[in-house]
Amino acid sequence: MEPLDQRRTDSDQEEGFGVQSRRATDLGMVPNLRRSNSSLCKSRRLLCSFSSEKQENLSSWIPENIKKKECVYFVESSKLSDAGKVVCECGYTHEQHIEVAIKPHTFQGKEWDPKKHVHEMPTDAFGDIVFTGLSQKVGKYVRLSQDTSSIVIYQLMTQHWGLDVPSLLISVTGGAKNFNMKLRLKSIFRRGLVKVAQTTGAWIITGGSHTGVMKQVGEAVRDFSLSSSCKEGDVITIGIATWGTIHNREALIHPMGGFPAEYMLDEEGQGNLTCLDSNHSHFILVDDGTHGQYGVEIPLRTKLEKFISEQTKERGGVAIKIPIVCVVLEGGPGTLHTIYNAITNGTPCVIVEGSGRVADVIAQVAALPVSEITISLIQQKLSVFFQEMFETFTENQIVEWTKKIQDIVRRRQLLTVFREGKDGQQDVDVAILQALLKASRSQDHFGHENWDHQLKLAVAWNRVDIARSEIFTDEWQWKPSDLHPMMTAALISNKPEFVRLFLENGVRLKEFVTWDTLLCLYENLEPSCLFHSKLQKVLAEEHERLAYASETPRLQMHHVAQVLRELLGDSTQLLYPRPRYTDRPRLSLPMPHIKLNVQGVSLRSLYKRSTGHVTFTIDPVRDLLIWAIIQNHRELAGIIWAQSQDCTAAALACSKILKELSKEEEDTDSSEEMLALADEFEHRAIGVFTECYRKDEERAQKLLVRVSEAWGKTTCLQLALEAKDMKFVSHGGIQAFLTKVWWGQLCVDNGLWRIILCMLAFPLLFTGFISFREKRLQALCRLARVRAFFNAPVVIFYLNILSYFAFLCLFAYVLMVDFQPSPSWCEYLIYLWLFSLVCEETRQLFYDPDGCGLMKMASLYFSDFWNKLDVGAILLFIAGLTCRLIPATLYPGRIILSLDFIMFCLRLMHIFTISKTLGPKIIIVKRMMKDVFFFLFLLAVWVVSFGVAKQAILIHNESRVDWIFRGVIYHSYLTIFGQIPTYIDGVNFSMDQCSPNGTDPYKPKCPESDWTGQAPAFPEWLTVTLLCLYLLFANILLLNLLIAMFNYTFQEVQEHTDQIWKFQRHDLIEEYHGRPPAPPPLILLSHLQLLIKRIVLKIPAKRHKQLKNKLEKNEEAALLSWELYLKENYLQNQQYQHKQRPEQKIQDISEKVDTMVDLLDMDRVKRSGSTEQRLASLEEQVTQMGRSLHWIVTTLKDSGFGSGAGALTLAQRAFDEPDAELSIRKKGEEGGDGYHVSARHLLYPDARIMRFPVPNEKVPWEAEFLIYDPPFYTAEKKDATLTDPVGDTAEPLSKINYNVVDGLMDRCSFHGTYVVQYGFPLNPMGRTGLRGRGSLSWFGPNHTLQPVVTRWKRNQGGGICRKSVRKMLEVLVVKLPQSEHWALPGGSREPGKMLPRKLKQVLQQEYWVTFETLLRQGTEVYKGYVDDPRNTDNAWIETVAVSIHFQDQNDVELKRLEENLQTHDPKESARGLEMSTEWQVVDRRIPLYVNHKKILQKVASLFGAHF
Repeated sequence: MEPLDQRRTDSDQEEGFGVQSRRATDLGMVPNLRRSNSSLCKSRRLLCSFSSEKQENLSSWIPENIKKKECVYFVESSKLSDAGKVVCECGYTHEQHIEVAIKPHTFQGKEWDPKKHVHEMPTDAFGDIVFTGLSQKVGKYVRLSQDTSSIVIYQLMTQHWGLDVPSLLISVTGGAKNFNMKLRLKSIFRRGLVKVAQTTGAWIITGGSHTGVMKQVGEAVRDFSLSSSCKEGDVITIGIATWGTIHNREALIHPMGGFPAEYMLDEEGQGNLTCLDSNHSHFILVDDGTHGQYGVEIPLRTKLEKFISEQTKERGGVAIKIPIVCVVLEGGPGTLHTIYNAITNGTPCVIVEGSGRVADVIAQVAALPVSEITISLIQQKLSVFFQEMFETFTENQIVEWTKKIQDIVRRRQLLTVFREGKDGQQDVDVAILQALLKASRSQDHFGHENWDHQLKLAVAWNRVDIARSEIFTDEWQWKPSDLHPMMTAALISNKPEFVRLFLENGVRLKEFVTWDTLLCLYENLEPSCLFHSKLQKVLAEEHERLAYASETPRLQMHHVAQVLRELLGDSTQLLYPRPRYTDRPRLSLPMPHIKLNVQGVSLRSLYKRSTGHVTFTIDPVRDLLIWAIIQNHRELAGIIWAQSQDCTAAALACSKILKELSKEEEDTDSSEEMLALADEFEHRAIGVFTECYRKDEERAQKLLVRVSEAWGKTTCLQLALEAKDMKFVSHGGIQAFLTKVWWGQLCVDNGLWRIILCMLAFPLLFTGFISFREKRLQALCRLARVRAFFNAPVVIFYLNILSYFAFLCLFAYVLMVDFQPSPSWCEYLIYLWLFSLVCEETRQLFYDPDGCGLMKMASLYFSDFWNKLDVGAILLFIAGLTCRLIPATLYPGRIILSLDFIMFCLRLMHIFTISKTLGPKIIIVKRMMKDVFFFLFLLAVWVVSFGVAKQAILIHNESRVDWIFRGVIYHSYLTIFGQIPTYIDGVNFSMDQCSPNGTDPYKPKCPESDWTGQAPAFPEWLTVTLLCLYLLFANILLLNLLIAMFNYTFQEVQEHTDQIWKFQRHDLIEEYHGRPPAPPPLILLSHLQLLIKRIVLKIPAKRHKQLKNKLEKNEEAALLSWELYLKENYLQNQQYQHKQRPEQKIQDISEKVDTMVDLLDMDRVKRSGSTEQRLASLEEQVTQMGRSLHWIVTTLKDSGFGSGAGALTLAQRAFDEPDAELSIRKKGEEGGDGYHVSARHLLYPDARIMRFPVPNEKVPWEAEFLIYDPPFYTAEKKDATLTDPVGDTAEPLSKINYNVVDGLMDRCSFHGTYVVQYGFPLNPMGRTGLRGRGSLSWFGPNHTLQPVVTRWKRNQGGGICRKSVRKMLEVLVVKLPQSEHWALPGGSREPGKMLPRKLKQVLQQEYWVTFETLLRQGTEVYKGYVDDPRNTDNAWIETVAVSIHFQDQNDVELKRLEENLQTHDPKESARGLEMSTEWQVVDRRIPLYVNHKKILQKVASLFGAHF
């Protein structure tokens, strides 16, 4: 990029970007930074934002680690400041220097040198920045030295500023002065840039000033924050600017930090300086100690971007290196240099066509072949797009532009041109992401690794649209197993759209879910997840039990099962039983952090190793569904549920889990979301069951009571009851089933009066008076019909009602009529009756058909209010009976039994809950009882306050407690109902009705009276006033409040009363379904039978099949398949109903209208573009026709036909060209690029030498190139005897004999005799832009040898592997120390020697002779020039490639070769200090040097192998 001060004056100010080619020296020094993740950063930002603790940390950390630069020596400059003041060479005035810089010191008299006279000091400008008068948005800023390490800056941003590690780095570059863009293009650019940043979590890096492209980016962020509902700060925009060029920077100076610093944006008074852009979120202000010097920030920005792009982003199980992309708008010469650097270093660039200048020049020629990008074409484009400054371009600059643009266009895979409305492009965000994927495809990865890398990027960006359009295409066929690692990543990071995409592309959950996958998922739960904390609690409890264990036990699936059982209820069995260590199919994983790294161990290797695992789980879809539900992932759970088979049970189980979690969730919003999702799954269960019930009632009812092995051997009905899913239980189909159970084997249409008659006169059963559901019962013997009748729950219920009424009547008779000192036979009968009730309650308590255990059954038993009432009534009866049997306490015993009678009567309410009329009313009464308790609390306040005041005013020192209670509570309470005390107003005052001294126990104490004792002395007006106020509030306000509460409760409950009644109806039906048929006290016979069966015969209890039925496997599979089919119908109906909703229709219409508007706009742009293309095509055709006519006429004239016609003169003027130029153009057109490319790269490798730019057309020596003035460079070698002289003088070179074998050195070229000019040989392939021999050893040809050692790739069975029918080769390659590429084991040779030096390093010395023999027997596949970046005008590389192929895997020489490969020290190899060897598959994606890859392609062609 050109000097920035010059850019200001040339109206070409630009904001730059660059990537250094050299590896950052501080890479690898950030082990702590690699562990940073988004959740940690987010929690840190939430906890510490704007806190004093954070400010103190920054105030101490920043000055210690970040420095600024100050000039310490004032040297007067010849230039004056804008204000006419004397300034130093650094640009600052006397006043702006520190005190020591103005005083004489050791530097006195010396010239100003920034390396000596600018010192680093602790920075004094950092903190929060607020732009005065613009917005309240708070940004971050820091002033730092240009020499600050990238690791320190990155640590500041991620750890102290709290920024999440980005998934993408977008560097925006271009014109730094304001420029005009079309409104539509500007809108598209702004929308797309912010969209890609917001959706991918990217950082946008700009120059940070309020001008040019930086202003465009800032306004884009501003528009987003104004229009979006998202919180501010979602888009991270980092401005890297030069401190010395910022206007009003004094406001930012705060030695202890500005929290905040107020900055004023003053464009009018900025002069040659610039203001910061108010829409950026963070500013890095680079200081070199000077004032007014632009471009200081570029080297630091380059290093920082390079450093960030080499960091690893870990999120959701995916670990990728942070990709970087350069976005270019407009720009001048500096921007071209920026693009060139980016492309050279492999950074993809997106050029926005239509933005102007450099961007448009590149966009215009990007589609042309490199051979057509000529100096004249670039000159023409510059004259169009740089009209104002075109005259200032020199010939050298135009040549340099041509060369750079050729190199840029040559690497098309890194160049993306965004054209508005063309090539199907509509959004900049898509273009940016497509550019990154296109660049990824160009990288050297093998087959699926390349596509896998692209998929990692798409998942990291969370852009499923890009994955659909760019990755899942016909170009590559994905294997489901290849998608398993990314499926895991998508699940962990909660990306439901990717999960859906992977399922659409063949991922089968039954194959995907393994033991290890589940462990991976559960160990990567979010720490904020409630289930995670419950798991940790289980692990901690186990650690306490295992006192000998030193570490917390590792998470296993049985720990998960324990927590799930708490949530699903103890009626379910453990979903994941504790495995036995002998048969557990367990794979050791590096938990808890799972990485999908581009380099190193990946989850893919996990799935490759675990393919042989036995899937331990019954239902993998269930396991994934549970995992999604416990994290409250709504969309993810919906997608997985749609894949489930046992879908009704799954939906009800999800509802249960969510409702249980919501009870413990402390966050109100999360709790509400869980309840909403639970309600959604309940509706799904209802929807599927409705479809089933409509299709087949009997099979639908089978689904209700089918034992689900997958859900802990429970049933759908049990799950619904456990979850209290009243809507589901109140469904008509379920109520019909419950009614069917209630009537047993009787027909439902039997009238109740028939049942009662048969109960009273059972011989009627032998007639046809009662009808049965099964016709066989009508024909069977009478005993079977009697058994079926009396086993029906409805009959058992009414028999128990009759029995209970008889018990109450007998109990009342004994209490009121026959309560003798000694119990009568009636009373003994009551004791027997009660004993039968106790036995029945005991049976209910111990009845455990599901094997839940006594504690659980006791818990369930006492959770029912009516059971508590039963136990209370029985215990009270026992207490009364005990008192009754003791003569001294006979009367208290009768009182207790009388109270107990009330409790037994209340038990009738439970009996009547079965009634459709009374049942709902009983529910309403229960709810109103709660209101009464709240009302009594309010009433007690008024009653006590009035009672105490009244008692204190009327009565003096009442000491009798019972009369105090009567006066304070009892009388006050009765006053509400109209029983007003007669003496309270003094009218009916009578001393005869009271006791003056309170000695009469049957009379209250007299109120305060006068000295005569006949007239009241208390203030009647006060007591009357208190009474009126009391009655006003108590009678009118509180009683009406109670009525209003009752009314509200009634209205609220009335809507759901039917559901509640239907839900509670099940409990009564289940109770009498499992109850013995005989009523008390005859039920004792049934209990005796049960006792014999359980204790004597050891027959376990079993639940009746009618409520819990275990089906045969075939029947169950058919039933589940049927349910699955109807679930699909339900989902289709839901989708159709969703589309038919008015809101959705309006949204669809709106989208269609927007699409039509976009298409119309695009059509207009396309038509104008099409016209331009047609004109250009027509112009090209006319040109070609003219050339053809000129050739025809010239040929005819040379053949003697006619003479030169005047009409042909114009054609000759138009199309005649010099022969040399014509031959050059033909050569370029025929050969494509045609010339060496790597040998003309501007930056010479391993040296800071820039070549002279040589465009394609100037490569041949025959082409005239008058301005060609390449620099001279020759590297000095350690061993001068093995190299030619430096060549800076002609005398030593005169002794060299070219084009012959000069001693041991062969200086002949494979391309024939080369030209020697002024004692220097000329490269036969043309100019390179550099004279001398560079880093090569010899002038002229430097001969190398490249042995290509290959063998067939074989499978485990020994067969040759094939790809696309062709056989596959493996090649022996080596990796040089500290190199990213592999290479063939060849290279330069010592003079007179056959084996290359590199090959000798990997072969043991005793094998050298044998390998030389193999080389002589090998096949020569190439001999000639090598396009190497080390080539110069006077020295170049030529090579001979020899193929050595081992046909047989048992070849003796192959085995000897492998045995004689050098063994290396693993520690040295790990540190990159030794050369390593490896057999790699021959493929076009093999990561070899380009030259070696071309040789390998020839070898593959030789054997007809895959490449």
